[in-house]
Amino acid sequence: MTLAASFEIEYLQYLGPDGTPVAEIPEAFRDASALLPLFKQMLFVRTFDAKAIALQRTGKLGTYAACLGHEATHVGIGASMRPEDVFAPSYREYGAQFMRGVRPRDVLMYWGGDERGNDFPEARNDYPWCVPISTQCLMASGAALAFKLRNEPRVAVACCGDGGSSKTDFYAGLNAAGAFTSPLVLCVINNGWAISVPRGAQTGAATLAQKGLAGGLYCLQVDGNDLIAVLEAMRRATERARSGQGGSVIEFMTYRLHDHTTADDARRYRGEQEVKDAWTREPFIRLRNYLVGQKLWDDEQEKAWIEECGKKVDVEINAYLETPVQPVEAMFDYLYAEMPEDLRAQREYALSLEGRR
Repeated sequence: MTLAASFEIEYLQYLGPDGTPVAEIPEAFRDASALLPLFKQMLFVRTFDAKAIALQRTGKLGTYAACLGHEATHVGIGASMRPEDVFAPSYREYGAQFMRGVRPRDVLMYWGGDERGNDFPEARNDYPWCVPISTQCLMASGAALAFKLRNEPRVAVACCGDGGSSKTDFYAGLNAAGAFTSPLVLCVINNGWAISVPRGAQTGAATLAQKGLAGGLYCLQVDGNDLIAVLEAMRRATERARSGQGGSVIEFMTYRLHDHTTADDARRYRGEQEVKDAWTREPFIRLRNYLVGQKLWDDEQEKAWIEECGKKVDVEINAYLETPVQPVEAMFDYLYAEMPEDLRAQREYALSLEGRR
């Protein structure tokens, strides 16, 4: 038999579920003290996530997409990017967005129904949240092509879920990146479930990473609960992209420890034992054990940091709650330079209901 081509997908993991190294730590991350700020950021994200859910449960926030269990993947992605890069998120990558300069109050405003939360004061290069599945992959692919045409050493990074990797937008984005050798990094965050559809029902592919092979991209599968593995995968992908070697598809294996959103009840479609097993592999305890073993973290530090995180998040929550609500006409006034007559009529009607015509 003559082979036309053959391929392999490398799997990266450096810390086991208990925090014990299972492979030689890459040189770039052997100084464990460099991981400490990222670990603290993971804990900050988890604190924010819990308080955001509490806000939704008390009627002070709209439907919210929790990120519990994704902290290592999200923080690692954000930490691996430069300010001049472009990030195209989906709708739960708060850890990456915070690393990019997005404020927690911006996240709360968005989920509170205020589109001003999409107008990031700091992360001006980044795209807004994208709830339509994987359309952000096309946007990032276009940005990556622009960087190449302008000869700019910048990288476009997009995130989607395991279900998102089944969308035509995902395939079109990676195909363009392969055809043009553009600096695109597609991060497939495989948490096992596309809402209620299990990964096994979505595709017959052995890995989601290998989908990038069809477009000629560099592909990796990574333990997304291992921060070191996330950082190493992103280091490889971004260095390749900046040096003109083209794009990458990285599959981050993690798990969604909360419901899909606060409007979901995951107990209807996944078993209790599955979730219990996932908690034994979650990212926070894994990295905590490693840092404790390196004598860089202890219970006293953790207690103090959790208290500080709570205070920091409360400041952001108060800023969100104290933000004046926009007038009703704001939903019309920023859509078009010249408002169509049908929208003008709707605007007048909305104002009349408030007695402000």
